[in-house]
Amino acid sequence: MKLLHKDIEKDNAGQVTLVPEEAEDMWHTYNLLQVGDSLRASTIRKVQTESPTGSVGSSRVRTTLTLCVETIDFDSQACQLRVKGTNIEENQYVKMGAYHTIELELNRKFTLAKKSWDSVVLDRIDQACDPAQKADVAAVVMQEGLANVVLVTPAMTLLRAKVEVTIPRKRKGSCTQHEKALERFYEAVMQAILRHINFDVVKCILVASPGFVKDQFITYLFKEAVRQDNKVLLENRPKFMLVHSSSGHKYSLKEILCDPTVTSRLSDTKAAGEVKALEDFYKMLQHEPDRAFYGLAHVEKAADALAIDTLLISDKLFRHQDVPTRSRYVRLVDSVRDNGGNVRIFSSLHVSGEQLTQLSGVAAILRFPIADLSEAEEDSSSEED
Repeated sequence: MKLLHKDIEKDNAGQVTLVPEEAEDMWHTYNLLQVGDSLRASTIRKVQTESPTGSVGSSRVRTTLTLCVETIDFDSQACQLRVKGTNIEENQYVKMGAYHTIELELNRKFTLAKKSWDSVVLDRIDQACDPAQKADVAAVVMQEGLANVVLVTPAMTLLRAKVEVTIPRKRKGSCTQHEKALERFYEAVMQAILRHINFDVVKCILVASPGFVKDQFITYLFKEAVRQDNKVLLENRPKFMLVHSSSGHKYSLKEILCDPTVTSRLSDTKAAGEVKALEDFYKMLQHEPDRAFYGLAHVEKAADALAIDTLLISDKLFRHQDVPTRSRYVRLVDSVRDNGGNVRIFSSLHVSGEQLTQLSGVAAILRFPIADLSEAEEDSSSEED
């Protein structure tokens, strides 16, 4: 993402002009947009024209519209973003108040204006425009007959390819069918890797499986690379890293990113940091439950007591359409930062973010233990009685 212009007043109203440069930037833009914002962007509109003879024709014209945002639709697989709203600026093709849907395009600038820019949204812009954030990881999570090729970016986990091949069982005295099917499977996974992984960007490729599937696959991969003289694979051999996983499903990615050997290799990626923070929270919940809180009310009480060391919060909560609810989450983040705590905003498109969402989307690791708040509330209510 490229920031072209930023103009924010003292009362936090203002506008920014951005250019999305890659598919992931659409996810950042989706998190910036809210109902009621105004979005100015280039779009195509079908316009009906009437000739002097009375015949009606239609043509598609490119024009720049300013919409008041009403609905936002994001397709996470294709990374496409459509924004529907009413036109709020005079235009020769579109009447004031007419509905239009803009599909934001890569490398075309757009201007987003808000009545109030809060700290979370401004942080999101800084994060999206920071080139150091692009420390990318790819993972091939596999078991016999099933492989998922996944890209782990700082903001999301993208399933790029799913390879499924039926592998017959070994027969008594004959393994040829089994071995042929395995070879077909490894070939399909190899093609998926070459097609979907950009070796110029990706720093590390994790190959994970239960048992020896990963070892057999890597042996096959580089034997084929030598046979086909595939320089891309041979030059990037050091980037491949073998890890154990319990299955070949996408959800095994979380346990792979928890592996200490992996975290040391990926220490500079945001995804690994999120997984570690969530693991620390679960450990704390197990061993010292008075220092691990989740749920908005409990976490807010802990923030009032200046007890929060690390706040874990899902970006899903900041997309809440109710402004008071959203500003409540923003206030919580600001108060933790002001008091010297760490704030980790989890992407809801990562496996770790999905897990945090199941814990209400907000959790905290505390500096010191606080007695269980529900017990304190019961005590106070019994005193009142």
